[in-house]
Amino acid sequence: MKYLNLSIDEKETLTVIKDFIKTYVENSKCNGVVIGLSGGIDSALAAIICKQVLGKSKTHCIFLPESTTPNLDSKHHELLVKKFDLLSKKIDISDVVNQLSKSCCIKPDKFSLANIKARARMLLLYQYANMKKLLVCGTSNKSELLIGYFTKYGDGGADIMPLGDLYKTQVRQLAEYLKIPKQIISKPPTAGLWRGQSDEDEFKMNYKQLDVVLVGLERKINEKEIAKIAKLKVADVQRIKKMRINSQHKRRSPLIPKLGLRTPGLDWRSPIQLG
Repeated sequence: MKYLNLSIDEKETLTVIKDFIKTYVENSKCNGVVIGLSGGIDSALAAIICKQVLGKSKTHCIFLPESTTPNLDSKHHELLVKKFDLLSKKIDISDVVNQLSKSCCIKPDKFSLANIKARARMLLLYQYANMKKLLVCGTSNKSELLIGYFTKYGDGGADIMPLGDLYKTQVRQLAEYLKIPKQIISKPPTAGLWRGQSDEDEFKMNYKQLDVVLVGLERKINEKEIAKIAKLKVADVQRIKKMRINSQHKRRSPLIPKLGLRTPGLDWRSPIQLG
C-alpha cells in the first residue's frame, strides 16, 4: 500500500537532520557531541552524520562494552572507526556494572541489571560531556521510542536524538546510502544487555513488520488492515499498540500537577531550536 510506504528521500532527510544537529549544537554554545558508539547500525549512522556536520574533532565517540557485549560489536566498532576515521575511546564498564549491582538494596534480576548497564553508560557519557562541554547525542530510532524499547534515563537519556523520527527501516535505508558496511546493516539488532538477547525476539516480529504496524497506527489505519499488510495477527497489532500506550511515560518529562498559568513540560514549552 502506497500510504504505508516507508521509503524516504535520503538527501532531503539528511539535510533536515544535519540542519537540526548544526543549529542545536551552535545554539547550545557547546564544543560538539559525544556518542555511545556500540558497533550497531543506529549509533554508526548518528556518528557518521555528526562527523559530516561538525567535523572529526567535535564528534567524540565512546565504546562502552561489558561482559555480555557480543564480540562482533567490538569488531564492528573497530571497523567503523577505521572506515569513517572517527575519534573514539574504549572503556570496559564491567567493573562499574558489578559494583552498582553489589550496591543495590535488592539483588537485580536480568532485566533490572540490563537497565543498570544502560544507565551506567549514560552516566559515563554525561561525565565526559561535562568535562569536554559537549552534548550527549542519543541514537534511538522512532521504532524503539514508540514502543518504549529503551531504558528510561539510560540510552533514553540524551540531549538530542537526531534519528528519533526515523523508523528502523528508514535507518537501514539511510545507512545503505552512506555506505555503512553491509555486515553491520544486516546484523541482527541487539542491545547486548544479556547473552543471546535479540530485539526482534523480544517483540516477536521483525523490524519491517513492526514499522508497518507503527506507521499504520500513526496514520490511524484500521487494525485489521494493518495486520493484513504486515502479515500478522490482529492481536499482534493490538499488542504493539498497547506497548506504545504503556510506554508514554518514557517519552515525556516527569508529570507535574498543574497549579500555575503555564506549567513546565505541559503548556510552557521552549522552542527546540532557534534560528
